[in-house]
Amino acid sequence: MNIGEVAARTGVPAKTIRYYEEIGLVESPARGENGYRAYTDEAVHMLRFVASARHLGFTVDQCRMLLTLYRDKARASADVKRLAEEHIGEIDRRIEELGAMRKTLTTLARRCHGDDRPDCPIIDELAATGSKGGGRA
Repeated sequence: MNIGEVAARTGVPAKTIRYYEEIGLVESPARGENGYRAYTDEAVHMLRFVASARHLGFTVDQCRMLLTLYRDKARASADVKRLAEEHIGEIDRRIEELGAMRKTLTTLARRCHGDDRPDCPIIDELAATGSKGGGRA
């Protein structure tokens, strides 16, 4: 099957499939006589696996580790669990960061009058934080 069919069957855009092949996350299939890549059902399966992992927020490098573990039939499930628990910790940290951002923005939005006047605590805070070098790039 061609890349368009694979994209439709996996929900992974063709551009992303090519990227995954370029970085060696998934194998690039051999080209047929017509010059097009000929994808197999196994390739579709691997791309669905990666898509599922990416949907859960795993990084490309973590997906690479998961694929290695998936292919290793002698793997220890403890290795898979450890990777998942590390990822849960990362998610928890991001949730905390997002909660702090939400709290700050909520406070600033409440302080802003939202009228025709130019005074705005949101702008003032962003300017003050930016001048301290504390903003994210």
